[in-house]
Amino acid sequence: MSSIALITGATSGFGKALAIKFATNRYNLIITGRRADRLQEVKNTLTSTYGIEVIALCFDVRSRKAAFEAIEQLPAAWKAVDVLINNAGLALGRDYFDEASIDDWENMIDTNLKGLLYVTKALIPNMIERRKGHIINIGSTAGKEVYEKGNTYCATKHAVNAISQAMRIDLLRHKIKVTAVHPGAADTEFSTVRFKGDEEQARKVYEGYEPLTAGDVADVVYYTATLPPHVCINDLVLTCTAQANSMYLYKEQ
Repeated sequence: MSSIALITGATSGFGKALAIKFATNRYNLIITGRRADRLQEVKNTLTSTYGIEVIALCFDVRSRKAAFEAIEQLPAAWKAVDVLINNAGLALGRDYFDEASIDDWENMIDTNLKGLLYVTKALIPNMIERRKGHIINIGSTAGKEVYEKGNTYCATKHAVNAISQAMRIDLLRHKIKVTAVHPGAADTEFSTVRFKGDEEQARKVYEGYEPLTAGDVADVVYYTATLPPHVCINDLVLTCTAQANSMYLYKEQ
């Protein structure tokens, strides 16, 4: 069987671009998402365009029970995942701490951090048994610096940064690679979700400069996954040329 990659949050943005990138390079895929119609659409496109095998798992990574049940139901051969990409995540709101929604906070914590932990914990026994595998966690430049009105989103991405480092240390004895990739501003559905459907406000985020695309991020993630067995990129920050980090972005007037 061809190499297998499991990609969470594969119905749009980075996740969809990652699925296409790995499919182009003949990986069989397990893709996850909450939106059944979109997930099926992505699966149909991947199988018809690239001729690969795809399993679509529709569940919410925020649910511990759903995550473990979804992984457990995979056929035995499909549990031998070579690359796990923990991509599912979101930002909700751009508010001062004292004005922010606790519901938004809990959603971000449950998705960005707990979801990553659940899926990895469910899948990792097979990697340990095979003494082989690569876990790639999608972080953010927000996990490197805290910015105004970023509070809990920044906290979750700092946690992704920390847990990635911890995984790398703890899984050394099992020969499992762990990589954290931290993209900066990228023109995806990210800002539309953050601003809860306000397209005008979302568009303003990307005015005056050329942001990353989902394809740019997918290219870099794929590169980290295709290095020789003895080489591991532990931590990688990726921005467009106009951005230095989460704090500094130059926009043309």
